[in-house]
Amino acid sequence: MLKKILKIVGITVLVLIVAAFAIPYFFKDKIIAIVKTELNNRLIAKVDFKDVDISLFRHFPRLSVGLENLQVVGTGEFSSDTLLAAKQIDVALNLMSVINGGKMDIYNIALSQPRIHAIVNKDGAANWNIMKPDTAAAHPADTTQSKFALSLQQYKIEDAWISYEDRQGNMALLVTGLTHQGQGDFTQDQFLLQTSTVADGITFRYGLIPYLSQVKTKLDAGIQIDNKTSTYTLKDGKASLNNLELTLQGLFRLVNDSTYGMDMGFKAPSTNFKDLLSLVPAVYKTDFDKIKTSGTAAFAGFVKGNYSPTQMPSFGLDLNVKDGFFQYPDLPKPVKNIQIAMKISNPDGVPDHTVVDMPTGHLEMDNTPLDLRMLVKTPVSDLYVDAAAKGKLDLSKISQFVKLEAGTNLTGLLDADISAKGNMSAIEKQQYDRFYAAGTLQLSNMLYKSKDYPDGVKVNNLFLQFNPKNVTVKELNGQYLGTNFEANGAVNNLLAYTLKNAPLDGQLNFKADEINLDKWMGTTSSTPAASKETAKKDSAAAMPFAVPANLNIGLQTTVNKIHYDKADLTNVSGNLLVKDETVTMQQLKANALQGTMEINGSYSTKASKTNPDINLAYNVQNLDVQQTFNTFNTVQKLMPIGKFLSGKITSQLTMHGKLGKDMSPDLNTLTGDGNLLLIQGFLKQFAPVDQLANTLNVAQLKDLSLRDIKNYFAFENGRVKVNPFKVVVNGVRMDIAGSHGFDQSLDYTLQLALPRSLMGAAGNNLINNLASQAQSKGIPVNIGDSVHLQVLMGGNILKPSVKTDLRESANSLKNQAAELVKNKIDTVKNTVKDSLNQIKNTAVNTLKDELKNQLSGKKDSAHNGKPLENVGKQAGESVKNTLNNLFKKKNNTADTTKH
Repeated sequence: MLKKILKIVGITVLVLIVAAFAIPYFFKDKIIAIVKTELNNRLIAKVDFKDVDISLFRHFPRLSVGLENLQVVGTGEFSSDTLLAAKQIDVALNLMSVINGGKMDIYNIALSQPRIHAIVNKDGAANWNIMKPDTAAAHPADTTQSKFALSLQQYKIEDAWISYEDRQGNMALLVTGLTHQGQGDFTQDQFLLQTSTVADGITFRYGLIPYLSQVKTKLDAGIQIDNKTSTYTLKDGKASLNNLELTLQGLFRLVNDSTYGMDMGFKAPSTNFKDLLSLVPAVYKTDFDKIKTSGTAAFAGFVKGNYSPTQMPSFGLDLNVKDGFFQYPDLPKPVKNIQIAMKISNPDGVPDHTVVDMPTGHLEMDNTPLDLRMLVKTPVSDLYVDAAAKGKLDLSKISQFVKLEAGTNLTGLLDADISAKGNMSAIEKQQYDRFYAAGTLQLSNMLYKSKDYPDGVKVNNLFLQFNPKNVTVKELNGQYLGTNFEANGAVNNLLAYTLKNAPLDGQLNFKADEINLDKWMGTTSSTPAASKETAKKDSAAAMPFAVPANLNIGLQTTVNKIHYDKADLTNVSGNLLVKDETVTMQQLKANALQGTMEINGSYSTKASKTNPDINLAYNVQNLDVQQTFNTFNTVQKLMPIGKFLSGKITSQLTMHGKLGKDMSPDLNTLTGDGNLLLIQGFLKQFAPVDQLANTLNVAQLKDLSLRDIKNYFAFENGRVKVNPFKVVVNGVRMDIAGSHGFDQSLDYTLQLALPRSLMGAAGNNLINNLASQAQSKGIPVNIGDSVHLQVLMGGNILKPSVKTDLRESANSLKNQAAELVKNKIDTVKNTVKDSLNQIKNTAVNTLKDELKNQLSGKKDSAHNGKPLENVGKQAGESVKNTLNNLFKKKNNTADTTKH
């Protein structure tokens, strides 16, 4: 009896184990179909996932469904932006609801390593608006429309990366290493949701001011949820920003799909200055626990009102520091007498009513004071500013007050005394008498070295002079990466750039002796063996240079020498315009590769930060072919024959396309056209021509000396199309046309006019066979001293194929004969026409002379008084002689193939 019971139990356990493995596979296709249907029905976006992982073990006895490598990409203007990417989204379902085919009850949701990139563009459109319009109002409620029902008890987000970029409001938030979880009964209309949140770093920027920088954050809060009114009330929330602890309370309400109501307040219960000091990244980063501090601080704020695309809530922030002091125990001097009073207020949510008031900002380092004050009002309609800064600082002493990162060295003297007061409209309207600005800022003998700048940045002297019109760069000179540089000019809207993020407008003159762009761009090839793996990672993460969006700077540039990769450019001059995320080159001239070049065009990261757009026009004169070929990878693709060619070229070329992440052209995107003139050159060991020479047994086609050969070409979709052009070498005329690919494939047609005297026996046998083939098809061909061939050249530039199509060659000979006859007829017509025009002109001139003689009483004995009759006789003789010269017979037989 016991044995039977054990046997039954064993069989039952075995069946359950087998079922646990088998059931997920039975329902996998069904679940995948439902998931895809739900996503397509609800979203206007491109949604993709690698696989669906189904298991009974992760959340036994519930069925676990995981979407692997989920991606949600926007559409329209956001088609290149990934809104959401997640390593896995894991959902726990009611197994019986899946088996019965009814609604699937969801108990748990977990997101693993999600990356969320939320964007609001300059027009206010958001990339997360991907839900399809709700048609519930237009149609009766359909309780079977969705296959999912929410019985959620908990959720979790692990190791998230969240970026929020408001381009319209000039605001950015970045959260890294975020883990958040919540527990509550989501089936109830009212319940308490317990949440816990930690983040490795939070960075927040508004305008150009970074309010938070990589701040470690923790938040534990209970949220009372009322689904009937869509209200979420925060109770006794406790947060920490680095060492600063805050208490939070208030509510958040969903008014409608685009409006959110808020009434939130926060404050720091501690008055310890050290807690507030922890928000300063440079101080908090190193040995913060050991630092000595004193002084008091107060920090509080609120947000109240509705937020929508057309409305902001009111807000306020108060910050006060009194008698602040800090000193590292192992550094000799403190920073003391820190006094800060700052208030940011907006009473009604109207952005233009925002006021930033900092009447006091003071600190002392080594008894040297630094004073700041600032008042900003009406930032939207007409920015008003009243600000001043005054102080001197010996940069070499900073390391006596603050710990710098290992390997950092800083020296120099900074002396500033500047002030400004007035509305920006006065500057914009050039009413400089209504805006006050004065003072100077001077930086001298500055040297900065760090881990990121091991070679150091040196500024010998920087002298800025402030006036109502602009900030004049009187002098700037220094050294960087072996380059000695100097500049001067003016910046016209520094205040608007600093406070309103308006494009920085200015004009500078820049001079340098030598620039090694390999060093500037970090592309030096010499990598120590120990750092190869690091270099590989850096290369994988490399991104093209992104042109800043808020610049409008013109640079008039002169550089003695620029080195980049394999190219050396000397006497470089031209204009650069940095505007609208684009660098425009205007008449950039240089000597290079034994010749000269001029470049006009643009480089832009406006459309894509990963694949910049290029639009270039080159004009190069007398460049050395070999040096040009070996220097530029693009030339190797456009003109592969350059590897076997020596000499000088002149070329004009326009090119459009994109660059890859490594800043090299993406060949598949390149389009353009141009011309190329080979002034004088020598072609040697070029396989296609060598094979043609072997096929025709013409030694003179090998190692060709070339001169004044010009062709026109265009390229698109990975192929270069060459328009027909003529080459005459060693008595052989070749008309060439066709195309070659960036993959070095060939597709060319050559029409040859070849003297038979140049061919050996093998070549003459080939010609005789071609003639026989033509005659067998009824085409009479007489082979003279010169023959005409059509040669098809294919294959690869290193392994070409040369083919002479018999039928095409015969037809070509026939067509050439017909063309010759046509040319003869055209020649007769043109010659007769020219003769008649000459006769006409002669007659007119003769009549003029005769009339003149008659009026003056003279007689023209040459015309015997019959000028028109004499002209007629001359015309007849002229036409007769012309026709005789064209059709006179020769003693030998005519060669119908000769030119």
